[in-house]
Amino acid sequence: MTDGIAERESASVLDPFERVSEVIFGVLMALTFTGSLSVASPGQEVRTMLFAAFGCNLAWGLTDAVMYLIGILTERHRNATLLRQLRATSDHAAARRLIAQALPERFAQGAPEEMLEAIRARLFALPAVAPRLHREDYLGALGVFVLVVLATFPVVVPFLFFDEIGRAMRASNALSILTMFIGGTMLGKYAGGIPWRYGLAMTAIGTVLVAIIIALGG
Repeated sequence: MTDGIAERESASVLDPFERVSEVIFGVLMALTFTGSLSVASPGQEVRTMLFAAFGCNLAWGLTDAVMYLIGILTERHRNATLLRQLRATSDHAAARRLIAQALPERFAQGAPEEMLEAIRARLFALPAVAPRLHREDYLGALGVFVLVVLATFPVVVPFLFFDEIGRAMRASNALSILTMFIGGTMLGKYAGGIPWRYGLAMTAIGTVLVAIIIALGG
């Protein structure tokens, strides 16, 4: 709930969920382009589509990176506002209610008054820090951009090695499914669940999403 906490959170650049999410997002974006290659003619048109897929992921990677920074800065402004509100009131009970509202619901329900009061006293003693972005935040944004762009390669590389579109698409789809499965297993480990079940679920969800996106003209 403080700028210091936000700094520690960003020190790892991106958590496992964020890393996997960006990779899956990049794969899905690239698949929306390659999914239409079955009706393309060999040669220049295929290369144009591949460049378009790569360009799309560049654009979305940049957009995602910017939104990542905006999200961090917004959260730090929110934390700074909470700190000002805590310092502006002499009613400790009201301050504890503000802290409880800022905590995740399950944590807030189980937090005793003594704990909330200890948090209030600790926050009250913290120095005021102007919300701003740090080096780790820019590294995180760079990580977002790189992950989205790199996720394009498993999808488009087969088209650079196979002349036959059908074989290239089968190889591309296989690599994409493998990428989504691996991403799902990583999420499963992060969540403390059964990795292979998460992998299968992520693969199924990704396949359905691609089908819907292509059907809607994506």
